[in-house]
Amino acid sequence: MPKSDPFPPRQEAELRLKQQRGQLQVRAAADFRSLVLQAGLAEAYASTDVVVAADAGFSDQASLLLSLGPTDPPIRLRDGQLAGVAGLAGCGSGELVLPIGGGLGDAMGGAQLLGALLQGRALPFNASGEATALHPRRELHTELGLEQIGAGRLLLQRAISENGVVALSQAEGPCPSPYGTLLGPAANALYSCGGAGSIGLTMPGLSLLGPGSPVLVGGAIGWVIGAGSGHQPGCRRQASGHARTPGAAAAVSVDLHGLRPEWVRPCFFEGHGSALLITIAAPVPLINAEVARQAAAGPQELEAPVLDLSVPRRIKPSLGSVSYAELLSGTIQVAGRSVACAPSHSPRLAAAASEALISALIDGSFPLRLPVVPLSSRPSLLPIEA
Repeated sequence: MPKSDPFPPRQEAELRLKQQRGQLQVRAAADFRSLVLQAGLAEAYASTDVVVAADAGFSDQASLLLSLGPTDPPIRLRDGQLAGVAGLAGCGSGELVLPIGGGLGDAMGGAQLLGALLQGRALPFNASGEATALHPRRELHTELGLEQIGAGRLLLQRAISENGVVALSQAEGPCPSPYGTLLGPAANALYSCGGAGSIGLTMPGLSLLGPGSPVLVGGAIGWVIGAGSGHQPGCRRQASGHARTPGAAAAVSVDLHGLRPEWVRPCFFEGHGSALLITIAAPVPLINAEVARQAAAGPQELEAPVLDLSVPRRIKPSLGSVSYAELLSGTIQVAGRSVACAPSHSPRLAAAASEALISALIDGSFPLRLPVVPLSSRPSLLPIEA
């Protein structure tokens, strides 16, 4: 009698039927890894349909897309400022695009605007118009709160990446960076990825994400729109398939009106500017043995590159790599020297987002869907020579 397959493949229809019947077995990535250690991979696979991975990192690679309703008389926006932050107009009569980052001089950027809107505040809006026969108005001075914005979206151009970096500075004194202030020479290090349990290291290659894939962003259902900024699907990889560098990236869009302020937090990095700390959680359906093996990888099996960010060049000096187990210990060895390290992300918020997605998958309020097409195989990190 033939021996049964300990890792029978699973189809999307099968998983969705189990979700509809309330039988879907969902675990956080950390719980799945613990079960693998206790009972073995085959048993963990048999009792888990979906693993949930989550990130809570900082990003300034994002934009606010606001669609404003008509005025009387109508105006065709030429430029506009929301609470002093200039936006890009001209994409339509009432469309405005605001950067999340920036605000280097006065600690004000689109991140702070979004935080204020989510807290229920109304912000001063001043705009000028390009007069036409149908849009004769030249100026607009009013206040905008979230309820006065007809439609708005947060576009995260680099919402999810496979891995992160460990940043340090070998220069004297403080070094501003998008991860926080680095103290030199090599007095501290900051790492941007959560390692095991992060989306990209639970799902190498972001293989189960594609255009139209749902993810939980800041407490709301967002949607992958394609490959993100800095997408490098052909990066260096371990034998297990896990990326050794930031690797593949996905861009995500989410409705502003569904965001929850406790999971979307504006921040400011001295010498760098505004950014958002935002939670993102994604389901990882265990459709076969390979996906399960990759999701079971622990911190000691995964690594991140160490880069010297004090050099203002396109290619940063590489100082080797370290395991996430070392990073979690709080001290890493770099060139024979012990360096204190800390996360430039929030493990606590990532864990909270993971639990929220687990509940939503179990009660059926979050759609379970495999990608129709994968992310593009074309890299988007193409240097500009000038």
